[in-house]
Amino acid sequence: MTEDQTYGGDEPVRTGVPAVDAVLDDVDTAADLPVDEQVAVFERAHERLRRALDGQADEPS
Repeated sequence: MTEDQTYGGDEPVRTGVPAVDAVLDDVDTAADLPVDEQVAVFERAHERLRRALDGQADEPS
């Protein structure tokens, strides 16, 4: 864990990987959505994370 990562606090966790951190930001906003809209956010997050792991993170979503 790096110095700027905090679990259970108010600060979001950062990985240092811009593509992954952008997905985490989107997932953080899902908590403010109705449950039926959260599914789409998580599905997009899953796809974006898969692309990031495949080295294709800079392609548009």
